[in-house]
Amino acid sequence: MATLIHSYKKYLPGCVKSVVLRGDGEFISWESVKAANEEGYDFIFGNKGCNPPFETLQWYKARKKDEVEYNEIMYQPMGWDYACRFVTMRILKEAEANGENVQLQLHEDDRYKYRIFVTSLKGKPHGVIEEYDKRADCENLIGEAKREGLEAIPSAKFSSNYAYFQLVMLTYNIWRSFKMIAEHSQAVSTEQEKQSECSLKGIMDNTIRIARLKLLFLAAKIRSHAGTTTVKYSEHDSRAAGFFRFLAYLDKLRNQVRPWLDGSSWPCRHLEVLCV
Repeated sequence: MATLIHSYKKYLPGCVKSVVLRGDGEFISWESVKAANEEGYDFIFGNKGCNPPFETLQWYKARKKDEVEYNEIMYQPMGWDYACRFVTMRILKEAEANGENVQLQLHEDDRYKYRIFVTSLKGKPHGVIEEYDKRADCENLIGEAKREGLEAIPSAKFSSNYAYFQLVMLTYNIWRSFKMIAEHSQAVSTEQEKQSECSLKGIMDNTIRIARLKLLFLAAKIRSHAGTTTVKYSEHDSRAAGFFRFLAYLDKLRNQVRPWLDGSSWPCRHLEVLCV
């Protein structure tokens, strides 16, 4: 894991200002924590082998109605060079009584399920754990990428499949970018535009297939006249208004300065790796 963490930087575009590593219990070790610190990365790693002694009186709830409690401690596991911050949440186990008597637990810890993480991030423990939980969405992205073409292996030759997978992932990432830009184009609209119904609202949470329907499948008429072909949309179609805002936003982005083209502001160190 430490070797992998040290290899990340050469693949990152020069515009990247900060990196947060989020990994499960397989990541946690002194070597991986040390590597993240040496590279200047923040990290949240799930705990698999440490047992930090959290203070009993420091448990708190993020919200009054929550049943989940949080805690934190600076702790130095055996073999580590220095102490690191550990955060945790505990969840009260549900009693499966079903009307029968339940054997009480001898120790308080036996009544809870724990999730423990080592991290370099600041802020309240519940905020750190919520940041870690965002990584769970990667499973949805992997599943969506499979449905969009990765499962359709076209050949028995590795080189052919390699090229095909590269094209599929490029296409998938372009559509992901389109969804994010479309969502942002609605966020920067004027208050008057926000009040109107728009089919692109919440598009970032839609699957790629639904996003294609919203961005491309709009009622229109194609006309050719005097050597010019035009596409006409109905002004009464609420979907068209959002689509035009999106196109205007794309034009605005295209006119902005792009320092990565000349390399004077952002070093493109990842291109050297890709060309080797």
